[in-house]
Amino acid sequence: MMEDRMTGFRFYPTEEELISFYLHNQLEGSLQDRLPRIIPVLDIYATEPWNLPELSGEVCREDKEQWFFFAPMQEREARGGRPSRSTAVGYWKATGSPSSVYSSDNKVIGMKKSMVFYVGKAPTGTKTKWKLNEYRAAETISPPNLNSASSSMPMFRLRHEYALCRVYIVSGSSRAFDRRPLELVAGETIQCGDGGGSGGQSASPSGSVTEYNDGTSSCREKTSMESEEPIWDWEHLNGFLQRP
Repeated sequence: MMEDRMTGFRFYPTEEELISFYLHNQLEGSLQDRLPRIIPVLDIYATEPWNLPELSGEVCREDKEQWFFFAPMQEREARGGRPSRSTAVGYWKATGSPSSVYSSDNKVIGMKKSMVFYVGKAPTGTKTKWKLNEYRAAETISPPNLNSASSSMPMFRLRHEYALCRVYIVSGSSRAFDRRPLELVAGETIQCGDGGGSGGQSASPSGSVTEYNDGTSSCREKTSMESEEPIWDWEHLNGFLQRP
């Protein structure tokens, strides 16, 4: 494995790369002979977070800051229920509002939900420094009624077969594993309100998101574009994935 990476090489994908490249390839069943070496499939919500680093892909296993996993859809979620995020000793709790992830050409490509791990039983558990970002890919669909006033808003449906999760430990710095210049960070992710609850809608200063009973969503009023420079160069990535 050492010959696959240059000295000092680190895996720092952008949110756009996580969804557009890695998650989409997993959803389509592509690169299955290479992808698990970087991001393995694991039911992380049934695994204690401190056990996750040693279960990560070969590329990320020695990383001390972040680890990546594909979380498959749970059976109860496939039957229309809520997914379980409880382990033997604790539980993951959502924090803040879900946010939309945008491509470099200003299109919604997915949603991100942040969570914190608590030890104990809900709702009286003890908060830990373990966090995760759960990413889901969005596919654009046609508006339900082309003659309605809402037809001008883009509509999308989230893919639930797999979620891509970034697990990390809070270090006290908001840029703990962000190596981009400060001036490029300001517009990374646009908040789009609280996505909790079917049929609900709430607005934030930068935008709003609406979720419907059929699982579709719409988002509007994005105020700034995401601007990121990937730390993992695409040439290096393609070379790694295509190596026999």
